[in-house]
Amino acid sequence: MDATQLRAMIGKVKAGRLSRRAFVQRMAGLGLTAPFVNLMLAQEGFAAPASFDYKPTKAGGGGTLRTLWWEGPTLLNPHFAVGTKDQDGSRIFYEPLAGWDPDGNLVPVLAAEVPDAKKGTVSADGKAVTWKLKRGVKWHDGQPFTADDCVFNWQYASDPATAATSIGTYKDIKVEKVDDYTIKVEFPKPTPFWATAFVGAQFGQIIPKHLFEKYKGGNSREAPANLAPVGTGPYMFVDFKPGDLVRGKRNPNYHMPNRPYFDLIEMKGGGEAVSAARAVLQTGEYDFAWNLQVEDEILKRLEQGGHGQILITPTGNIEHIEINQTDPWQTVDGQRSSIKTTHPFLTDPAVKEALNLLVDRASVQQFIYGRTGVATANFVNNPERFRSRDTHYEFNIQKAIAILDRGGWKPGSDGIREKNGVKLKLVFQTSVNGPRQKNQEIVKEACQKAGIAMELKAILASVFFSSDVGNPDTYRKFYSDLQMFTTVMGQPDPQEFMRQFLSNEVAQKENKWQGRNVTRWRNPEYDALFAAAENELDAVKRATLFIKMNDMVVNDVVVIPEIYRPGVSGVANGLNVWISGWDSNFWALQDWYRNA
Repeated sequence: MDATQLRAMIGKVKAGRLSRRAFVQRMAGLGLTAPFVNLMLAQEGFAAPASFDYKPTKAGGGGTLRTLWWEGPTLLNPHFAVGTKDQDGSRIFYEPLAGWDPDGNLVPVLAAEVPDAKKGTVSADGKAVTWKLKRGVKWHDGQPFTADDCVFNWQYASDPATAATSIGTYKDIKVEKVDDYTIKVEFPKPTPFWATAFVGAQFGQIIPKHLFEKYKGGNSREAPANLAPVGTGPYMFVDFKPGDLVRGKRNPNYHMPNRPYFDLIEMKGGGEAVSAARAVLQTGEYDFAWNLQVEDEILKRLEQGGHGQILITPTGNIEHIEINQTDPWQTVDGQRSSIKTTHPFLTDPAVKEALNLLVDRASVQQFIYGRTGVATANFVNNPERFRSRDTHYEFNIQKAIAILDRGGWKPGSDGIREKNGVKLKLVFQTSVNGPRQKNQEIVKEACQKAGIAMELKAILASVFFSSDVGNPDTYRKFYSDLQMFTTVMGQPDPQEFMRQFLSNEVAQKENKWQGRNVTRWRNPEYDALFAAAENELDAVKRATLFIKMNDMVVNDVVVIPEIYRPGVSGVANGLNVWISGWDSNFWALQDWYRNA
């Protein structure tokens, strides 16, 4: 961005057509820190606000807020959420005790305040946290929200028969009701990062006991409210068409004053990212578009349409390639990619090392992502203190060929390398998405030059990220050799993010493929490092443990990190949003408003 563009953007802030928060976030996407940007604004005469500058003086009157998610949610129970689309769809209606702001600070939502060691609500030994709940909050059907709902959510999620995606967060803790508006969360060991249960959209959204109590356990998928939520949030349920459209109307009894501003909200799903970007930036049909994984040159052209701009938000999200550790072509006990099998060649160090050298990250950044992605060798990239300095990436076809030769993989008569009758033929799958298909082609071309045959498979996003246990093409089943997608780091701490490599989190038939370990990689040393980090109260030592975990999965080529991806949204001119890279896009939906 040159000086002229910067002055033009500051002019929009002065004119009220761009919020201060949006300006700070866009500058952060260009590598500028929030303090520096605030100093720059101060020199232009702007005072630094303490929080999001919400201007409406009454609820309602804002008309309809139209948002686009090119992957539509398939259900609206946050405990079954598979990916961001389901978490965000649920977050319209459900709320956690607290959320994460863009700077990684906890902000109370259903809690009266954030637990604090100075107030005695966080124990000195790191084994207990006390939450005081906000009084007077009601579910959309008028029933009161109390501590009983929190205790129930713990019981519901921790029951293996429920098969909740949030089980890893709740299964080892104990939640006790102190009184109607106080709960105590107890941990079996010292727990430095205690803000997981009941916090954020990924694992914290709370469902009502009185509607789900009959559906705890084996019949959990039968609850009518899985598709027709009754929450405490700013909007009440109107309609839901899975994979297509979610509608909500303003909650007239919302527990925050003068909120929400919009009378109706629509979350439209399906389609693809370019169309979503065009609908906000060029045509102005929609107000907000999520996750614009679109080539940067296209985004720049669309921004010239004059209806909106992209918003870049720092995150910990990583676009990566996963290496299947099991055999996706062999069926055992009614499932492929069973942990009772081993992949015929992807556990061979020579093959893995060669594949790592055949991914041209620099070209992917330069020719596809531009300002919306950064090439990286790390799985954990943010916050800074958790980023490894000991990893590196290299693109080198000749070096990969030499490694395969030394490993005994020799070209056959058809040019495809083989060893002991096994050919290096791979199926590489991802979702239907322009940048991802171009990324696949870049990888395939390099692999072909090294003697590795690759079939590319593109699956509709609504199918690939589906929670349908009967669908063979979901990423959790991983019925291919390689797959590529973005893993979202939903908190400013890597603990839950790195849980996906634990041996006891394997996605398999018995847990309805809801386990978070999709690669099926199992390593006792990694498990031990994770267990130590969970209980290490020294911040420096704890960060060191997570860096070691990152280096293990990278150096063992369990995953091939490609692009660190900040959040990229399309925002209509005049729409004020508060987006956090550590929480749901809708974490502060109640604060969204449009300039008059």
